[in-house]
Amino acid sequence: MPGESPLDRASLRRRPLLGGLLAGLAAPWPGFAAATPAPAVDRETLVVGVEKDFQSLDGLVVASGDSQRYAWSVFDTLSSFDSAGHLVLRLATDVAIAPDRLSYTYRLRSGVKFHNGATMTSRDVKASLEYILRPENRSSRRPFFAPFVAGIDTPDDLTVVFRLTQEDGVFVNKIAGYLLIAPADHLASASAFAQAPVSLGAWRVKSLKPGRALELERFEDYWGPKPAIRNLVFRVIPEPGSRVAALRTGEIDIAVVVPLPDTKALRAEPGLHVLAAPMASPLHVHLYTEQPDSPLSRREVRQALNYAIDERAIIDSVLDGVGEPLATFISRYYPYSTDPALAPYPYDPEKAQALLKQAGYPGGFATKLYSPNDQPVELAEAIAAYWEQVGVKAAIQRMDYESWLKLMNAHKAEPMAITQSTNTIYDAVHPVSGHFYPGGPYADYFNPEVKALVDDVNHTYGAEARGQVFQKIGRILHDDASSVFISELYYVYAWKQGLNWSPQIGSGFLDFRAARWA
Repeated sequence: MPGESPLDRASLRRRPLLGGLLAGLAAPWPGFAAATPAPAVDRETLVVGVEKDFQSLDGLVVASGDSQRYAWSVFDTLSSFDSAGHLVLRLATDVAIAPDRLSYTYRLRSGVKFHNGATMTSRDVKASLEYILRPENRSSRRPFFAPFVAGIDTPDDLTVVFRLTQEDGVFVNKIAGYLLIAPADHLASASAFAQAPVSLGAWRVKSLKPGRALELERFEDYWGPKPAIRNLVFRVIPEPGSRVAALRTGEIDIAVVVPLPDTKALRAEPGLHVLAAPMASPLHVHLYTEQPDSPLSRREVRQALNYAIDERAIIDSVLDGVGEPLATFISRYYPYSTDPALAPYPYDPEKAQALLKQAGYPGGFATKLYSPNDQPVELAEAIAAYWEQVGVKAAIQRMDYESWLKLMNAHKAEPMAITQSTNTIYDAVHPVSGHFYPGGPYADYFNPEVKALVDDVNHTYGAEARGQVFQKIGRILHDDASSVFISELYYVYAWKQGLNWSPQIGSGFLDFRAARWA
């Protein structure tokens, strides 16, 4: 009947499997009885179990969700973010902004070495941004720079000047989050660079074994404090249960994106740290709204899809309580931008049916829902079960993450796909421009009010002023049902207590530069 939660059925289907898994995890693993578990290899090695394969190591091109795993280890940037998301200088010693805000002058550190022994100069910084801007490289960073950058000057080896065509209120954040520096001479061939990038990070690439591991070795000429970890190994373990098992048997030292059903049990394990870290990354169903003959082009339909699901029940049952209902596309974990008065869509299947009827779909419609394998299959099943109650029949298209990402990048995961928008620059212009501004890498929705406000925020400076504009944008995206909003996203990390390390909060970047064994 209307209002009855379809999660009763979805949950029952998954309980025997989860019950057996949780029962197996409830008993502490004997190897963790000791106060401090031993490293998987030795005290100079860190083995990290990651959930996705490494298809490309070209951090100047690939999407943030991929590059965040290795970028801060292999590459470096003019500036970056500390653990709380505040800007800090790295390869630059100073930045000067012109009074008209149309040029930014960065002074570089001297004597900084690339992995190949060459010395970094302003020529390399210029070449790195020009590589991003080159249309044929199809960089996911390009839409954030191309409308603004007029040119790049290099008056001397240690000075680089970025000239803008128009103001960009968050240009310094973009430089920190997007512009990884590579040697100019190694950027001629994108395909070759993607397999063996050369940069100036704390580690350099030792080997890439597709489907198995990325192995890095410490760069002894690194410009900054030398890491305690000599060998950094990313083991590819896509199956969540296997990733947990590898941690429990001591084969890996850190498990990234721990499956949510295992979180409670792992917290009871002696010898482990477990942390659920907010990602400032909205978990949502991405909608292709610009095809006039599609039901999703109608706002009433998009609103109906939101009213038809119970976010809190999905979080409690499918995500095992790790999450928060989402009101709009702008996460409340950004340093600013959130409207506290904005509430998530309530669960109201009767209103959903009325809106579908109003839109001309009284019996619902058939559609497809793409679901990548880095998300629980039960998430897609629960969403589809809710929609089925109001007549919308969604055929789930389950696929591996790499294939799904190719479809997303080509704007072909239509008409809807479960996804998230990672936080790379600690400003909401990243997800908003990426998904809802013309030319954005994932923009399959257009609203002239949103475009006008994004144009406005590009000329707006300061947290309070920018936050006010984003609050307006957030309300429009909520009212217009730009997506089907599900949850604030958390990544759960688990690591051995003998390892001194903590995850980056509000971002999926993995930073091991200060990690060390106690």
